[in-house]
Amino acid sequence: MAARHEEIAEELRRAIDDGEYAVGALLPAETGLAGRYGVSRGTVRQAVAALTAEGLIGSRQGARRVVLASRRSQSFEELRSFAQWARAMGRRASGLVVARERRRATAEDVARLQLRDDGEVLHVLRVRGLDGERVLVERTVYADWIAPAVERVEDDCESVTARLYQETGLVFAYGKHLIDAVSAGARDAELLGVRRTSPLLRVRRVTTTAAGRPVEWSDDRYRPDAVNFSVHNSIGSNPLARQAGPGFGG
Repeated sequence: MAARHEEIAEELRRAIDDGEYAVGALLPAETGLAGRYGVSRGTVRQAVAALTAEGLIGSRQGARRVVLASRRSQSFEELRSFAQWARAMGRRASGLVVARERRRATAEDVARLQLRDDGEVLHVLRVRGLDGERVLVERTVYADWIAPAVERVEDDCESVTARLYQETGLVFAYGKHLIDAVSAGARDAELLGVRRTSPLLRVRRVTTTAAGRPVEWSDDRYRPDAVNFSVHNSIGSNPLARQAGPGFGG
């Protein structure tokens, strides 16, 4: 029989999945949850800690917890980081910054991040892993206003999304994705351990806050055997899904 905190954690997961607590919304305070479920605050803390570890909610010192994602991890109807997606699929995500530097914003940076001028932006080159295998190269450009917080994140941080929420309260609310295929250049081939000119799945994205302020834009390149995307069509919706590729079956 499941412990009471495990039952409460599962009820909270279902509530998040069903939209009772939407992404970006605050969970009720511990006292409210304790009253709702008829348990002590300590039991609530155990349940909430499980959801925090899974990347479903974020926790900050002295603040109520905010919903970061639901378990519908594959759907692009919901914005979700690589680490959150991996955890919800039962996989282990990793990350390592290869290079990080301030540069003068290009015309593309200014347009994508809606900058006022061509001041400095932060470029980060990161390799992401799935269950210990290198599967993704991220080239991310961060807007000047969030760059200092990103620079404070350790190079091997599993989830920059979660860390930025913990440090600043930032919630990545919206994303625009453009998906195509490219050939691996010398740098990508070296970082991913594939042959040069091997096909890679590229996802270019711009991520914004709930108010529509651009935070970052990125050029993400996946090994095609690691991740694929599928579309499920109906007259009501056409969700795009990200899932583990055949080389990384569960």
